[in-house]
Amino acid sequence: MKSDVEIAQEANMKPIAQVAAELGLTDDDLELYGKYKAKVSLAAWERLKDRPDGKLILVSAINPTPAGEGKTTNTVGIGDALRRLGKKVVIALREPSLGPCFGVKGGAAGGGYAQVVPMEDINLHFTGDIHAVTTAHNLLAAVLDNHLHHGNELNIDPRRITWRRVMDLNERALRNIVLGLGGKANGVPREGGFDISVASEMMAILCLASDLEDMKRRISRIIVAYTYDGKPVTVADLKVAGALTLLFKDAIKPNLVQTLENTPAFIHGGPFANIAHGCNSVMASKFALKLADILVTEAGFGADLGAEKFIDIKCRFAGLKPDAVVLVTTVRALKSHGGVAKADLGRENMAALEKGLANLTKHIENVGKFGLPAVVAINAFPTDTPAELAFVEEKCAALGAEVALSEVWAKGGAGGEALAQKLLAAIEKPNKFRFLYDGKLPIKDKIAAIAKEIYGADGVNYTPAADKTIQELTAMGFDKTPVCMAKTQYSLSDDAAKLGRPAGFTVTVREVRVAAGAGFLVAITGEIMTMPGLPKKPAAEAMDIDNSGKIVGLF
Repeated sequence: MKSDVEIAQEANMKPIAQVAAELGLTDDDLELYGKYKAKVSLAAWERLKDRPDGKLILVSAINPTPAGEGKTTNTVGIGDALRRLGKKVVIALREPSLGPCFGVKGGAAGGGYAQVVPMEDINLHFTGDIHAVTTAHNLLAAVLDNHLHHGNELNIDPRRITWRRVMDLNERALRNIVLGLGGKANGVPREGGFDISVASEMMAILCLASDLEDMKRRISRIIVAYTYDGKPVTVADLKVAGALTLLFKDAIKPNLVQTLENTPAFIHGGPFANIAHGCNSVMASKFALKLADILVTEAGFGADLGAEKFIDIKCRFAGLKPDAVVLVTTVRALKSHGGVAKADLGRENMAALEKGLANLTKHIENVGKFGLPAVVAINAFPTDTPAELAFVEEKCAALGAEVALSEVWAKGGAGGEALAQKLLAAIEKPNKFRFLYDGKLPIKDKIAAIAKEIYGADGVNYTPAADKTIQELTAMGFDKTPVCMAKTQYSLSDDAAKLGRPAGFTVTVREVRVAAGAGFLVAITGEIMTMPGLPKKPAAEAMDIDNSGKIVGLF
């Protein structure tokens, strides 16, 4: 079969203005970025905001494995399948980060015959939104260090500066650095470091803001440091909220593209799901719900991270209500959770499959905790045997979850029609949607609810530093905000090596950060890093471009 980039390069794309017109958007609603990409003006919202919302399908997955699961591929394929069944549908995805694109994961535009296009543009810079996040974040860092250099009027303690710098690449060498070396003219020496851009609070704010005024209010609340007497220092104190917001004047507008089958797709915002809240922008989702009968959207990594954050953070802030959750899995990934090495996943192994199914079982149970129906999508592989597929279907049915084979990677929307039919039935059923926890609970109670109910932990341990921070944040009134758990994506626990459905473990919170502008706290667990590193053999080594501009090796 052809590579993803080869398939994408052969796509029969429609002009994006034509795709937009099918949704009822006019030329005046669009700001074109070439022939096949556009931003949708926020002015269009005034015309659309009073329309009833369509149905919302959230696509999530089991904990990811080296075998691959295909969550984004299935999000795209489900959208195409629903459109083939005559539904007016829009999909909404996150924007890919250059870090994983050149690192391990590759691109994030789907795969096979279930992709969003233009795939190369989407994976490489796109419309510049992540650059806007990076620039705004680093402008704030520069203003902060400049304030120290010019007398430190706000009495900032350089040892308690919490605002680091960011870049949209994986670069472990920059995790911890020393700034201001070279004498008095070069600033105040202090320790600092870099995070990846998609972990920036600026990205979280972009994805949660409802308009530029809301964005400015949120940016002004960002806490960047503390004074010598322990008081928080905000962007408002530094008087640059307006300057930072103007860098988002275009980035805040949702991006409209299409799938290989010309289904409309909003791709806007891209916070990491293991570090940040892992959902595309509120504005893109709200536009989609007004423009279509059904919105199909995803949340990053497994349901223990992406789906929980989508519901407890995004839905809580935006007033969204999902109608069904898709859990994407593969027979290969389940056997991986059952302890099978990647090289052996193509062989039938019922014992490993049964053991690995415990991971899927837990995620089905978790979807039920939110009062929502779960539909399992088995992403098909040629090595799957009839016995293995039947076993997975039997176990899912026993848990009350609908299940369907998905062949969208190989067949596009046609390979997802059986799954789409199950989803059409699921979204029409009444549900008892609810959040996992009351936002007014104490910080540790909210963390415990996530760790115990979603991860299956026996309890939570806190380092002395995390304990102290929680006490300080509570005293400052930040205890009433949701919690964003920064945790490994590979395990239900905070230990990436514990596959399947681990038991008898505790979660360790080693650091708590406040994202006052975004409106949540970030609890960092285990060995999670806010700046990833490159693998020994980065994906970048396989990429190239010829003199005509044709790209190879991007996936």
